[in-house]
Amino acid sequence: MATYTGPKVRLSRRVGVPICDTPKHTSKRQLTPPGMHGFRGRRLRDYGIRLLEKQKLRYHYNILEKQFRRTVDEAKRRPGNSGDVLMQLLERRLDNVVRRTGMVRTIWASRQMVSHGHVLVNGKKCDIPSRRLDVGDVVTVKTGIEKLVRENMESLGGHEVPGWIAFNPSELNAKVASLPTKDQIPFDVNTNLIIEFYR
Repeated sequence: MATYTGPKVRLSRRVGVPICDTPKHTSKRQLTPPGMHGFRGRRLRDYGIRLLEKQKLRYHYNILEKQFRRTVDEAKRRPGNSGDVLMQLLERRLDNVVRRTGMVRTIWASRQMVSHGHVLVNGKKCDIPSRRLDVGDVVTVKTGIEKLVRENMESLGGHEVPGWIAFNPSELNAKVASLPTKDQIPFDVNTNLIIEFYR
């Protein structure tokens, strides 16, 4: 299973926005371009602008290019606005749902938690981070890891769970109550540029 294992803050520096809500990524000093002095290149052309927008989304959801392209192709085939459908498909990934509930701090920790078999979907173990959840699916954690999850939640004081997820912190279970809408996704990106990039 391929995944990015390099320095994470470098990704935020490369695209110029925090791709994660941890202090390392959100501090202003960290958003300078990567490299010793920061890359001072020419102004981006149309291709570069679209590429940068696509990379922001890829890094935010921790997806490699091949899988991301397949998701874009699927979004184009489905009825409705392709950009909105793309965001729905990405938001409903299992690793992202675990991250949105606040049980872990980052998408990388969420992916690790899922792939190590600590997450149950509808009462059955699922170790596939890219598993797409449907409305009505219930996500819980295995017994024995509750203490770690509660410590993570305490360290994330003030975390808001999106409205499309019904989360019960006392029982540590989350239910996909509805499909996510554009205003319920806490990451600002221009999906039209991404769809245009793959034309």
